[in-house]
Amino acid sequence: MRWQKVLGVAAFAGVAATGAVIIRDQRRRRAYTPEQVRDRLHARLAESAGAGAGATGEPHAPGVCPAPRESQE
Repeated sequence: MRWQKVLGVAAFAGVAATGAVIIRDQRRRRAYTPEQVRDRLHARLAESAGAGAGATGEPHAPGVCPAPRESQE
């Protein structure tokens, strides 16, 4: 019976710790203004577009496949 109480207290402590981590993350996210979020997203897009250049060096839009090339046989 005593080990069940210890297990229940440990489970309660785990749930409380998880909730604290989630709340801290939410506060960190809310600290940004919409303009700051937009600027960060634009910066990440520009960074990924620079790194996402194809073999020809031509950047392409994310999620869009480049047109297939004609074979030169």
